[in-house]
Amino acid sequence: MGRGDFSRVRAEFGLPDRFPDAVLAEAERAVDAGPRGERVDRTDIPLVTIDPPGAKDLDQAVHIERLGDSGFRVHYAIADLGAFVTPGGAVDTEVRRRGQTIYLPDGSVPMHPAVLSEGAASLLPGQVAPSALWTMDLDAAGEPLAVRVERALVRSTEQFDYASVQAAVDAGDPHPSVALLPALGELRRAAAIRRGALELQLPEQDVERVDGGWRLVLRGRTRVDAWNAEISLLTGMSAARMMLDAGIGLLRTLPDPTEEDRAWLRHSAGALGIDWPEEHSAAEVLARLDASSPAAMALSMDATRLLRGAGYTAFDGTAPELTSHAGIAAPYAHVTAPLRRLVDRFGTEVCLAVSADAEAPSWVREALPTLPALMEASDGLAARVDRACLDQVEAWVLADRVGEEFDAVVLRANGDSAEVFVPDPPVLGKAAATELPEGRMVRLRLVEADPAARRVRFAKG
Repeated sequence: MGRGDFSRVRAEFGLPDRFPDAVLAEAERAVDAGPRGERVDRTDIPLVTIDPPGAKDLDQAVHIERLGDSGFRVHYAIADLGAFVTPGGAVDTEVRRRGQTIYLPDGSVPMHPAVLSEGAASLLPGQVAPSALWTMDLDAAGEPLAVRVERALVRSTEQFDYASVQAAVDAGDPHPSVALLPALGELRRAAAIRRGALELQLPEQDVERVDGGWRLVLRGRTRVDAWNAEISLLTGMSAARMMLDAGIGLLRTLPDPTEEDRAWLRHSAGALGIDWPEEHSAAEVLARLDASSPAAMALSMDATRLLRGAGYTAFDGTAPELTSHAGIAAPYAHVTAPLRRLVDRFGTEVCLAVSADAEAPSWVREALPTLPALMEASDGLAARVDRACLDQVEAWVLADRVGEEFDAVVLRANGDSAEVFVPDPPVLGKAAATELPEGRMVRLRLVEADPAARRVRFAKG
């Protein structure tokens, strides 16, 4: 267990500790005035939310029902910030500057004032809230037949977390609103593999608060996590299709890997002893791996080479040359997390206009060209802050264990150094050594754990 706070990380990256008074005042006025614009009343739909325990910034609520004998109708309500944020106002200016909510172990740096993100704009249970309500009709294979989105008033009936939904599913007693989530989630996951979508099975570190300090844990991913993610991906894919058909929008893009990269990954699998039948795609091979095996972890790390170059592509009038996201194996747009990510509000406004057969608002068109740079900057900042926090806790936890030996998986060997994963405590670190066998379990000695430098290093024997 490590002890300390993350004030140095916050200061190092210049993270704001409060909102300007003008922003807070404008947000309060917006809440007092109530949501703007006309919207249909869909409070009759028994939506539920599925989020991490204790979350208050609830972006999505879902309800799935049968369509005919074997199809599906998905209602997916997304928090509607357009009901409260005035284009060009103080809140809009500030959230463009922040770009996204940044999460640290001791609390978040929110994109919106809490009166919005954890209050009037959040899809909290029992609260009537404005939303962009997606209605997606799917066939028996889980493929879209018809998609529309409209401004609506909704009311979530329950707030669940992933573990509780998984436990209910396992017990054969799921909530009626998500009783069809397993069936639809499996269909969508199978479709993703057929498309060639890549899902990397790498260990996910997390930090937990315990007894006044911090400890590292591995974040378990339930089947409900995967099924729920497929609903979000379905919505983002539907949004992208809508944007491309209309000739305006903002896509999340990733170029296809080169043939050289594909061949290199296949060669890496062979070196790790992983069978790769000639007729199988990378998506099929990665999907069937045992995520806990050292070789699978190493191959997933190697597969990150296929996912380089992600970006945001804005367009208005002419579709861009690159329209697809190679990791998803389809066009995709961010529209499902507007409380926590700037770009989603603008993408949602485009889709609402397209669905209503109307022109996108002028303020959206004016902003589109500026959004890729804003998002890429905030994505980079969020990633650096996240890594710094993990590095800090790793160094705290291991500070008094220098000289001890640990079992470690060699994820990537590169000359005289390697990237390694220590399962207990769960640490991703560097090892200074030659001839470490990639994809194997080895015994390493901790040679440095420096909390001031946030640095941990291992060495062979």
